[in-house]
Amino acid sequence: MGLAKSVYQTTSSFPANEKYGLTSQVNRSVVSIPSNIAEGAGRGSDKEFNQFLNIALGSAFELETQLLLAQSFGFIEENRLNALLEQLRKIQRMIDGFKKKLTKRE
Repeated sequence: MGLAKSVYQTTSSFPANEKYGLTSQVNRSVVSIPSNIAEGAGRGSDKEFNQFLNIALGSAFELETQLLLAQSFGFIEENRLNALLEQLRKIQRMIDGFKKKLTKRE
C-alpha cells in the first residue's frame, strides 16, 4: 500500500490531459496489487490464493511498463522512476516468493 501512495503522489503531477489515459491506468494497476493480495488471502484455499497472487503479479508488471512509458513521455524524472521501480521490484520478488511457498504446500 506504500507503493500505491507513492505512485498516486507521482501521478498527481502528470498532465491534466492524461487524467483518463495513462494516469488512470497507472493508478488502477497500483491499486490492483494489494487489492488482489487481500482478496486472495480471504479465499478458502492456497490454490485460490495463488491465482490472486498471479493477478497481483501481472498488475505489478503492467505497472512497471506504464511507469517506464510515463518516464519516456517526460512525466516522471529518472530518479523518481528509479525509486518507484526499486519498490515495485521488491514487491514483485515478494509475491513470487510467496507463490512458490504456496505451491509447495499444495
